[in-house]
Amino acid sequence: MNLSFEHQVVAVSGAAIGFGRVIAQTFASLGAHVYACDIREEALETLTSPRIDTRVVDLTDRSAATGWIGHIESQQGRAIDVLINNAGGVAGQAPRALESVTDAEWDRVVEINLGSTFALSRAVAAGMKRAGRGAIVNISSGAALQASLTGVQAYCAAKHAVLGLTRQLAHELGPFGIRVNSVAPGFVRTNEATEKQWAAMGEVKQKTLLDGIALRRFGTADDITRAVIFFASELSGFVNGQILCVDGGR
Repeated sequence: MNLSFEHQVVAVSGAAIGFGRVIAQTFASLGAHVYACDIREEALETLTSPRIDTRVVDLTDRSAATGWIGHIESQQGRAIDVLINNAGGVAGQAPRALESVTDAEWDRVVEINLGSTFALSRAVAAGMKRAGRGAIVNISSGAALQASLTGVQAYCAAKHAVLGLTRQLAHELGPFGIRVNSVAPGFVRTNEATEKQWAAMGEVKQKTLLDGIALRRFGTADDITRAVIFFASELSGFVNGQILCVDGGR
């Protein structure tokens, strides 16, 4: 099978670094017209390709998220074919006792991970329904299924909620030909945040974490991207409402 996204419009959130960057570049290499957003302006500017349009968007502002999707649809004159909800993270937070977590800290992480996924999915729904087709891929986490290695309560709760939203939207949008699935990465060292988390573990915990992976290696952004491509393509044409753990057999 010749895997191609030629003439397809793909939107990727959180595309400046890590998974999102590789995902955007890979879709572009497969022929898609990619729209990429992030809040990291400098990193986003280096994502150069004639097939990638970038825009700085703060997805915690739901009107801005909706506006970005509207801009893409207006520029293309049609619906988005594939939405990758990749934006997320812990917003620079470190593990803290529950009683010391502030409302603002909780809300920030939930908005980045869950709120952005909701806002962008809502924004593409009408266009995809009119088109009678579409694919939404939500990047969740191993923290969608168990306690999070980050130790950040809001992150774990939000990723569990992303999985719930994935399953609910799969049932709601499925009758319109729209598939909604989720990729749950294991521990992947792709950016400054994960490197800090890795360093904070210390040698003993690092070894324990690695030994707990059946393949005895950590994943890469390419590993995650391949799973995303699977869900976005017709290879998974009859797969809906599923979560795929890409963790090496943790």
